[in-house]
Amino acid sequence: MFSKEIFAERVKTLRIKKNIKQSELGKIVGLSDNAVSDIERGYRLTTMEKLNALADFFDVSVDYLMGRTDNPKLHK
Repeated sequence: MFSKEIFAERVKTLRIKKNIKQSELGKIVGLSDNAVSDIERGYRLTTMEKLNALADFFDVSVDYLMGRTDNPKLHK
C-alpha cells in the first residue's frame, strides 16, 4: 500500500546519499526547489512523470519510492 510518509522519507534519504541539494534534484527531474522540499516534508505528491524521473535518477523502482516494497530494485 502507498505511504506518503515513506515516499517523503525515501526521496530525502536518497537525495542525501547522492549528496545533492534540493535545488539540484529539482533541476534534474524538473521540479522547483519548493516542490522538492514539500515532497520531502510529506506535504505534496508529484505526477507520474516526475515519480518515474525520480525512480530513474535514484535507480530504484517506483514501488520502492512509494513504500509498496522495501526492495529498491523489485519490479524495475
